[in-house]
Amino acid sequence: MNSTLRISLTTDAGQHARLAQLQSAFAGVCNAIAPTVQQTKVWNRVALHHLTYRNLREQFPAMGSQMVCNAIYSVSRTCRMVFQHPQSPFNLNQLGAKPLPLLRFSDNCPVYFDRHTLSVKKGHLSMYTLDGRLHFALALSPENEADFVAKKLREIVLSKRQDGVFELAFQFDDQPDAGALEPKPSSDSEFPEYVVVEEAQ
Repeated sequence: MNSTLRISLTTDAGQHARLAQLQSAFAGVCNAIAPTVQQTKVWNRVALHHLTYRNLREQFPAMGSQMVCNAIYSVSRTCRMVFQHPQSPFNLNQLGAKPLPLLRFSDNCPVYFDRHTLSVKKGHLSMYTLDGRLHFALALSPENEADFVAKKLREIVLSKRQDGVFELAFQFDDQPDAGALEPKPSSDSEFPEYVVVEEAQ
């Protein structure tokens, strides 16, 4: 069984700007990866890492190595949603022999973190940004505190809500041996709202 803990971040103007800057930069890395997917039809995470990682590190020196890996994961995950989900209009079975469309990630795309770039310990949150780490105090219930100890953390996602508030979503798995979570389309669209799909001419 999977569960999600959502935490809204109370930020001052400077912190909000740093998170927005990270979100935009993360989208930039994702957009640098997308043409490789279109040209090679490769979006397996490991294979895509081998194809793009070195060039990305050279192209985006300000982005930490682990965040580059997280951007590769984001593109791989989104491509599975767009090209493999049966409800997607861009499912490979629908495309047939047509070339793949090009994905364009908007500046409000989610940012994926991992245990190297974000940590929670005793109600204290530390997270990577382009300008050093940000720190927040979290008011977690005893049950939420226990989740970080007893459950396997599958994903950590930063997103910005429509009201402009940044929110972290922690996705837990009660079954440590279970496979990776399968991404699903959002409830109101057939592919993620943060991605523009440009069909090949």
